[in-house]
Amino acid sequence: MHLGNGIICPTTGIPMLMLAGITAYYAFKKAKTDFNKEKILYTITLTILVFTLQMINFSIPHTGSSGHIIGAMLLAVLIGPYAGFLAMCSILLVQGIFFADGSLLALGCNIINMGAFASFAAYPLIYKPFSKNNKEFIGAILSSILALQLGALAVVIEGLLSGTIALNSIANFTGLMQIIHLPIGIIEGIITGIVILAVKKTNYKKASISFSLLSLLFASFIFKFASIKPDGLEWSLLKIENSIIPQIQSQIFIISETLQNKTAILTNIEPIYSNLSGILILGFIMYLLCFFMYKQKAEN
Repeated sequence: MHLGNGIICPTTGIPMLMLAGITAYYAFKKAKTDFNKEKILYTITLTILVFTLQMINFSIPHTGSSGHIIGAMLLAVLIGPYAGFLAMCSILLVQGIFFADGSLLALGCNIINMGAFASFAAYPLIYKPFSKNNKEFIGAILSSILALQLGALAVVIEGLLSGTIALNSIANFTGLMQIIHLPIGIIEGIITGIVILAVKKTNYKKASISFSLLSLLFASFIFKFASIKPDGLEWSLLKIENSIIPQIQSQIFIISETLQNKTAILTNIEPIYSNLSGILILGFIMYLLCFFMYKQKAEN
C-alpha cells in the first residue's frame, strides 16, 4: 500500500506530512508515560520483525496480485497504539529514504494510511472490546481487516484529491482497492492473532530473542521466496492505468524525486546486504526513540 512517486501531488502530500508529524508528536507524548527500560529491546526487536515481515509478499490466488503484512495492528497490540504508531513511522521512514519504497512526497499519506488507522481506529474500536472478552484472535482478524479497508479507502481519497485518478474511474478504483485488500487483511489478522497468542505465553526477554531470530531468517533467507506479482495497490492501478494522471510536473515533485534518488543507497546493493543494513539503521533509530521516551519519563 506504499504510495509511490507520481500518485500524490504537493497540495495533498505536504498537509498529510504535517498531519503525520503532529500525530507522531502526540503519540510520543502519550507513549512515554508508560514506557520503561524493560520494553526497550522488546520494542526494537518487534519493530524490526514487522520491517522484515513487510519484505515477504505472498500471492493472492486467482487475482494475479500479491500482498504483504503491514504489521501496524501487531505493533499496536503488543507495545500499545502510541508506541506502535511511532514504530510504523520509523519503518516507513527507513523504507522511503533508504529503499525508495514509497515516495518522500507521499510519506505522510503512507504513515496515516498504514499506521494511524490501525493504532487510532481499528485498535480501540475493534480489538480492545474483543480482547476484554478474551477473544483476541477474532479481534485481531476483524481489526486488521478494518485497518486495511480504511487505509485502502484513504488511498482512493488521496488519489482523488491529488487529481491522479480520473473521476469516471473512482468507483472502479475504490471497488478494486477494497476487494483486493480484504484477503490481505484476513491473512494479516490470522498471523497477528497467532503472534499475539504466542507472545502471551512468554516474557519480554524470550519474545525479543524470538523476534530477532525470525527477523534474521526473513531478511537473509525467506525474502528470496517472496512473490514478484504486483501488490494490491499496484494491481488496482494497473486495472485503471488509462485513467491515471501522473503528478510529475511540479517543482516540489522533482526535488522530492531527486532527493530520494540520492538517499536510496540500499537499492544498489545485494538484497541480503540491503535487508541487513536496513535492520541496523531501523534498530538504531528505534533505540534512539526508545531511549528518549525512557529518559523523558524518568525526568518526569
